[in-house]
This record gives sequence, structure tokens and C-alpha cells, in this order.
Amino acid sequence: QVRLVESGGGLVQPGGAPRLSCAASGRIFSINFMAWYRQAPGEQRELVAELTRGVNTKYADSVKGRFTIFGDNAKNVVYLQMNKLKPEDTAVYYCNAEVVMDSDGSTWHEWGQGTQVTVSS
Repeated sequence: QVRLVESGGGLVQPGGAPRLSCAASGRIFSINFMAWYRQAPGEQRELVAELTRGVNTKYADSVKGRFTIFGDNAKNVVYLQMNKLKPEDTAVYYCNAEVVMDSDGSTWHEWGQGTQVTVSS
């Protein structure tokens, strides 16, 4: 019904500033929220940042002031600008979205496949 495709991960030096992107496609009437989660080895998946209805944002305390989530509503794309990366930011980053599929309000909740971000010198 809905597909999320992430891009932008890779090996980054400490202090680097990569940008992740997540594009939603499929049966989309509107988007309630798009978010980024991450999961480090041996750890639980955690919320990194969330963008609700293209306007409201929420961040994990560990990334406040360093990461910025923003979107392009016309393209159904959400970005995560990551600045001042630290080794502890190393994780697989997952895109997550709740999409309204039709005017009747039916929703779909989807996860992307994940993109690896490794912070190392």
C-alpha cells in the first residue's frame, strides 16, 4: 500500500553532517506523521525525531540541537539533517510513517528498510 525508501547513510567521521532522506510512495491521501528511529547493536529501537503534519517536531534529548527533521510535503519526503555526529550516533536509522490513504480516513503505518550510519574516524 505504502512504501518508504531511505537514503543517505554510510560511514561518517565524528563531527560530520550527513543528511538522511525518506521518500513515501503509494496510496497517499495525506501524511499524519513521519519519523526517524534508530537501533544500535544490542539496543532497543528508539525515536530520534518526529515531524507531525509537516509542522510540529519532537526530538530525543540525545539529538536536540544537533539533528533537524524537516519535510517536503509536495514530494512526501522527510529529511534528517544530522550535525556534529558522535560515535554513539552509530546505528541503523529507520524511517517510520503513518499515512492517510483515502478521504475516509483509513490509515497505514509503515517502516522503511533502514540505512546504516557509522560514525568513526
